[in-house]
Amino acid sequence: MAVENGGRALACNDQHFGHMSNLIMPGRGVNMGDGWETARRRVPGNDWVILSLGHAGAIERIVIDTAHFKGNFPDSIAIQAAFVEGGTDEQIATQSLFWRELLPSQKLSPDNLHEFVEQVNALGAVSHVRVNIFPDGGISRVRLFGRKAG
Repeated sequence: MAVENGGRALACNDQHFGHMSNLIMPGRGVNMGDGWETARRRVPGNDWVILSLGHAGAIERIVIDTAHFKGNFPDSIAIQAAFVEGGTDEQIATQSLFWRELLPSQKLSPDNLHEFVEQVNALGAVSHVRVNIFPDGGISRVRLFGRKAG
């Protein structure tokens, strides 16, 4: 999933320092401003962003890049996914609360590439993902790899 493949950032609950669209830009981020960073949470919960894949497909590998985020990276990440037909971008945020788990909670570390293969659940074709970071912080890029749906 990347902007050059038709991916889009649709919604997020917070984008304090960097825009959610940075997550799907080519290459690695050049600095923290070239990623997506949320403000420190003052209430319980977590921050999230919803991304639309350029093409529906079966996800087999996920790479999360925390480049340049050293003291403000999230503690962990989890990803939900669904195959969405119809509806509006505004309805996606509510729908995403009920999506299936693509990647169970995984610990993150600062300024690093995190690759997940065995941890990825086989859900079949999906068109959208909800990236949940716990509790807050910043990530540079989200990469999803797999097979395009027929």
